[in-house]
Amino acid sequence: MPTPDARPEALTARHSLGVVFFPAFDWAISATHPEREERLLYTRDQLLEEGLFDIPGITEYRPFFATPTQLERTHFCLPNVQAVSTESHLASAGGAIRAAQLVMEGKEERAFALVRPPGHHAMRVVHGNRGFCNINNEAVMIEYVRDHYPRKDGRPLRVAVVDTDVHHGDGSQDIFWNDPHTLFISLHQDGRTLYPGTGFPQECGGPGALGRTLNIPLPPETSDEGYLYAIRHAVLPILEDFKPDLVINSAGQDNHFTDPLANMKLSAQGYAALNAALNPHIAVLEGGYSIRGALPYVNMGICLALAGLDASDIREPQWRPESTRQSAKVGDYIARLCDGVCELYRHPPKEPSEGREEDGWWVRRKHIFYDTDMLREGQTEAWRLCDDCSGLGRIVTASERVAESLCILVPRHACARCRSEGLALADKARKTGRYAHVRLLDGDAADTTVQQRRER
Repeated sequence: MPTPDARPEALTARHSLGVVFFPAFDWAISATHPEREERLLYTRDQLLEEGLFDIPGITEYRPFFATPTQLERTHFCLPNVQAVSTESHLASAGGAIRAAQLVMEGKEERAFALVRPPGHHAMRVVHGNRGFCNINNEAVMIEYVRDHYPRKDGRPLRVAVVDTDVHHGDGSQDIFWNDPHTLFISLHQDGRTLYPGTGFPQECGGPGALGRTLNIPLPPETSDEGYLYAIRHAVLPILEDFKPDLVINSAGQDNHFTDPLANMKLSAQGYAALNAALNPHIAVLEGGYSIRGALPYVNMGICLALAGLDASDIREPQWRPESTRQSAKVGDYIARLCDGVCELYRHPPKEPSEGREEDGWWVRRKHIFYDTDMLREGQTEAWRLCDDCSGLGRIVTASERVAESLCILVPRHACARCRSEGLALADKARKTGRYAHVRLLDGDAADTTVQQRRER
């Protein structure tokens, strides 16, 4: 790439960009784990050596620390926030919040939260670490945005999350499963070939949000060509119809052709082109474990694309034409897949593919494995079927670490009956001495996030 001194004046950013950088150099799962301290070390060097922050319109920011209350707006952290998160998790989630503030307050047109630890495998209930994730950074950020930047017309803020990590964003899907105001789209390597083994087209959302979850499971060896086809022929038409107020890219980079954990063929230029086409307001780093051969170049490409600049000079040292060559068979499969996903969005099924109706509630039972902490969680999730809102959430959960607990979720825009019933369920649990946790998302964050616990 050209040196900073050789940059033409025209390199001024077309879209002002704030880059919130938090490498968490003091946090790792283990010294040799893919998610370790030096994961963003070479990215840091690359951004500085290439003079990214010398480009007019691109500014670096430091993260805030998210508060436990902000995490609890999204998660049921069991037994508490301190047990399942560290200061690095607070800074990573706070970095995503900082990025949102920059955009929502008009200080920057685009923002990239270049942070770790990642978060998109963290579900609504958190007992520990799974898929390298404890806290879902994007989901925490979205709740913060909805708390602090509501629409002036009083209508629900419509958010679209497009997850381009190579692994299915099962945590984000779980959190937004019954949220009709959040469109979650995940493009990932087919779950038949990769962790976590989920993310199939029939997974379309909960009873109050059918068609708001969309999965595009791409075959192994999908390249730049296949990803861009899916963005242009499925994601963009769906976004145009949904008309989100805010578009967020869960920008996982483990679909790079050098990544050791997957089997895809995306390049740094492909990532840049993907972000240029998607044009999200905010990107948040997720996975990506080729820490020398991919991340420095991919992160640079994403930054340039978000700023509206050309990234065609970026080339990884290991790139060869055959590195990102895609077969015709893969291309044909993706074309058919995208047609099917668009049809599912236009005509979703009448019932969720997961669970069944039981006494006026839609119930699904889940067995969740925390692969990092070696924990097993049994969970029964139920949503009250309601004609006036998306329903009241009720979760019964237990693991080797946490006694059986009742979690009650009263969503934003819940009707009066669902809100009242949720409070009554929690009060009944408290009187019997059971663990009870309540989230009232339809009120002020400082006043309505309540935890009630008593030893059994």
